[in-house]
Amino acid sequence: MKFIIIGITDNPEPFFPPEVMEIIQGGKVFSGGKRHHEIVSSLLPADVQWIDITVPLDSVFEQYQIVNRQSIIVFASGDPLFFGFANTIKRKLPEAEIVVYPVFNSLQMLAHRLVMPYHDMRIISLTGRPWPEFDKALIEHSEKIGILTDREHTPAAIARRMLDYCYTNYNMSVGEHLGNHSLEKVTTLSLEEATTCNFDNPNCVLITQKEPSLLCKFGIPDSEFTLLDGREKMITKMPIRLLTLQALELPRHRVFWDIGFCTGSVSIEARLQFPHLHIEAFEIRPECEAIIQDNAHKFGAPGINIHIGDFLETDITTLPRPDAVFIGGHGGHLKEIMAKVLTVLYDDGIIVMNSVKAPKVLTDSHQLWDEACQELRLHQAPPMRIVIDEHHPIEILICKR
Repeated sequence: MKFIIIGITDNPEPFFPPEVMEIIQGGKVFSGGKRHHEIVSSLLPADVQWIDITVPLDSVFEQYQIVNRQSIIVFASGDPLFFGFANTIKRKLPEAEIVVYPVFNSLQMLAHRLVMPYHDMRIISLTGRPWPEFDKALIEHSEKIGILTDREHTPAAIARRMLDYCYTNYNMSVGEHLGNHSLEKVTTLSLEEATTCNFDNPNCVLITQKEPSLLCKFGIPDSEFTLLDGREKMITKMPIRLLTLQALELPRHRVFWDIGFCTGSVSIEARLQFPHLHIEAFEIRPECEAIIQDNAHKFGAPGINIHIGDFLETDITTLPRPDAVFIGGHGGHLKEIMAKVLTVLYDDGIIVMNSVKAPKVLTDSHQLWDEACQELRLHQAPPMRIVIDEHHPIEILICKR
């Protein structure tokens, strides 16, 4: 099966070089979106077959299979290999022959209109995709981010998310109907202004830093967190927090679970230091939901998924499986929590807990840890023992399968 994929812009009177026009005039089977059909219909030969690209795509590819002895000419927006339909064909039909005739993609055109170099632009697609890659770009303080939008991830929604998480140091440029000379419009405005604007589709966005971010910190001071009832003891102290993240080996892991998050300090520090992580945070106390949300917004840590309720009663079967788990609180049910974690933990996963060596504590959490590890046949690493100022010693406990 052969696909010839021709890139087009929003120009209602498209221009194609002679080589491409010859392919179009000799074609018999064409495909593309409804908008693409409107743009090129006057250029197509009479009595051709047109296959609309609509969801579900499986039905589209079933129609392709029916005509698989003929070349299929596909019209796609911009560069078909730039988050485009050529990638879908390569994924679904890896043996297919593909020829591509690209034009500038929308973000390139927006940069051209702004006369802005774009070799250093970070590209994020939110077209039919969730927020994580965009969040990661913000946390990493990318200076110039090009964003492909959709009807849910609009310029206004993007601006609101940035302001909600204190990423205020950007301006936004929005390109509408790029390539359509009668409808094309480029607007540069502040994030605050963007939240109140409605832009025509299709559009794309380019955000640029006005100044370096003030959010970038390695180790957030404990005093800056919103605390549970103002209790300073209900937070993992900053030096311990950073050592705990080191013990969790997070650079090599993908999914991190924080069980008993309280203020959210460990989840937030993990999100900021390792923005590639997918984070699920669990806490039994409902009042902690507002606390972690307040802290996440304050420190610019979007994308932490919050679960309120007893972990032992929480359905975890639908969640991404963890390869790193921190147990910040167990309520005397440590063994049961660890046993439940082991039902989903990857074979090379790791579990970490901090144990306070306080003389008035009735239950020795280190002893509970040892007993749980022995019963569950987990291998323990040598604990790390740390003393900070006048606080009681803390041991960082580590185990693996």
